[in-house]
Amino acid sequence: MKEFHLHLVSDATGETINSVARACVIQFDDVRPIEHFWNLVRTDRQLDLVLEGIRDNHGLVMFTLVDETLRRRLQDFCREMQVPCIPVLDPLINALAAFLGVESQRQPGRQHVLDAEYFSRIDAVDFALSHDDGQSNWDLHEADVVLIGVSRSSKTPTCIYLANRGIKAANIPLVPGSPLPAELDLLTRPLIVGLTKDPDRLVQIRRNRLKLLNQGEGSSYADPEVVRSEVQEARRLFSRRGWPVIDVTRRSIEETAAEIMMLLARRQSANFSPEGKKT
Repeated sequence: MKEFHLHLVSDATGETINSVARACVIQFDDVRPIEHFWNLVRTDRQLDLVLEGIRDNHGLVMFTLVDETLRRRLQDFCREMQVPCIPVLDPLINALAAFLGVESQRQPGRQHVLDAEYFSRIDAVDFALSHDDGQSNWDLHEADVVLIGVSRSSKTPTCIYLANRGIKAANIPLVPGSPLPAELDLLTRPLIVGLTKDPDRLVQIRRNRLKLLNQGEGSSYADPEVVRSEVQEARRLFSRRGWPVIDVTRRSIEETAAEIMMLLARRQSANFSPEGKKT
C-alpha cells in the first residue's frame, strides 16, 4: 500500500474538492492518501496555516480557491517547494466562460447561498424524514418519488440522498401480511419505484441488524425461506402495478439515486410536447 500526503484546500465547505479527490484516488489500487483538509481558507492568515502544513508534509495539493491573491500565493509556494498544485475547477470554469462569453464572479462559497434552490433542498430533507418507513401517508401526493421495497433494501438512505438533490422522496416498506396504504392507489403525480435485493444478501444484512439489536436469529425476519418469499412477492407486486424496478444488490446509494433521477427525467420529458407544453 503506497501512502502519500494529499492537501485539499478550499475557500468554502470543501465538499467539492473532497468529492473530486476521492473520485480520482479510487481509480488507483493499493494507494492510500493521508488527507489534510483545509476549508474556509479566505484570509492570508488562514493560508499561512495551509502553507505550514504543506511544508511539514510534502504532497499533492488540490485547491478550489477563487481569490486571485490567495491562489497566486499558494501556487508560488508549491512551485518553490516543488510539489504539484492543481486548481481542479479551472478547466471547467474557463470552458464555461469561453462558451458563454462572460466572466465568472469568483465568489467563494457561491454554491451555498441561501437561495430558492437551497430552501428547496431543506424542504425535501424534511419531507423525506417525515415520510420515512410509511409515515404521513396523507400527503404522499406531494412527493416526487415514492420508493417501495422489503426491509433493508436501502429505501431510507436513498430517500435522504435524493432529498439532498432537492427531490421529495417518501418510502413505504413491504411488510408480510400488511396491506399497502390505500393512498397509493390515488397517486398520479409521484414516480413510484420498487427496490429489490438478492435474498441471500438480504439475509446477511438482516442477521447483522438483529445482532446490533441484541435479538436472536430465530426470528423469521432473517429466515432464508421467508426472505426469499418476501422478495418474490415484492417482484410480483411491482410487475402487477407496472412500477419500474431497481435491483440494489450491487449498487451504491449514489448509483440507485442516479437511476431514479434518470427515470424522473424521462418521465418529465415524456409529459411535455416538443413545444415545451404539457401533452
